Amino acid sequence: MSKRDYYEILEISKNASVDDIKKAYRKMAIKYHPDKNPGDKAAEEKFKEAAEAYEVLSNLDKKQRYDQFGHAGLGGNGGFGGGRGGFGGMNMEDIFSQFGDIFGGHFGGSGGAGRGGRRVNRGSNLRVKVKMTLEEIANGVEKKIKVNKYVACKPCHGTGAKDGSSFNTCPTCRGTGQITRVTNTILGAMQTTSTCPTCGGEGQSITDKCTVCHGDGIVRDEEVISINIPAGVGEGMQLSVSGKGNMGARGGVPGDLIIVIEEIEHELLKRDGMNLFYDHFISFVDAAVGTQIEVPTIDGKAKVKVEPGTQSGKVLRLKAKGLPDINSYSRGDILVNINVWTPQQLTKDEKAMLERLRDSDNFKPHPSKKDRGFFERMKQYFE
Repeated sequence: MSKRDYYEILEISKNASVDDIKKAYRKMAIKYHPDKNPGDKAAEEKFKEAAEAYEVLSNLDKKQRYDQFGHAGLGGNGGFGGGRGGFGGMNMEDIFSQFGDIFGGHFGGSGGAGRGGRRVNRGSNLRVKVKMTLEEIANGVEKKIKVNKYVACKPCHGTGAKDGSSFNTCPTCRGTGQITRVTNTILGAMQTTSTCPTCGGEGQSITDKCTVCHGDGIVRDEEVISINIPAGVGEGMQLSVSGKGNMGARGGVPGDLIIVIEEIEHELLKRDGMNLFYDHFISFVDAAVGTQIEVPTIDGKAKVKVEPGTQSGKVLRLKAKGLPDINSYSRGDILVNINVWTPQQLTKDEKAMLERLRDSDNFKPHPSKKDRGFFERMKQYFE
């Protein structure tokens, strides 16, 4: 794949001055900065491409060789870092460490302090709770939520400066955002670096502040955010939506939106991980002769056969009718606990009928080794 012309990348002429080259790169760096285009691979490649172009054109020796021989004059390696093989193999940390100082107050890399020294104003994270039904958890869902947060001020485009206003370089730190102090000690001279107290690490000040945001570059507003929540989430689980938190002041980068899942309890089904539990009551007549019951599921109802002679505490298993695992393709079960209901009120005829059956061998309990307790029966479904 042939490389693009470096002058074309920065949109400048071959007669551009050193200041023009620097301004052009700064413009491209801000436009395609990763913090401003989260997850955009195309923008990241253009960011690297612009850095490579600047690295060559800002170096007098490399620029002369490039003007005379093109990319071949750079020894085939071209661009950034000598042997990295062009912008495709460049390291983002190298770009920030070498060129971060020209990003101005807009960027210096990700985080609170820029890689070039200047402070990056990163917005704070937001945390919101989202309620979900069992059906939504089972299938996944797209939800639109309204969030009150800090957004970029529209009149000043988030810069904090009134239209036509300019930025002055901080006289204390001379635009670096940091000050260095050298202290003589018994161990020798010790150098310390700290954030500039005059500009707060931004390296510049606004001559005329925006009257809407008063120089902050951000204002309170509501935003409707669409989020895709995957199937299988659970109570208290947190999901992060990158770049949807509060906007950073004066051209900063936004924080993240933290989604906290709040599960709405189902009326009939109880959840335990991926499995769902349901208690069903049948009469002792149905338990004796067998019957067919309806069991609620996430998608509706399922018919389940109860075998004759079913004992109270018997657990019926509906395989793969539970909840999906968020990390795999597996799915839990629905476990139906059968409870045999004993009537509490009987008529004379009913009581007499049961009295006649009392002495029948078939109505006398015959426990066997196979009749295990409830917890032992449940254990088999998790082994």
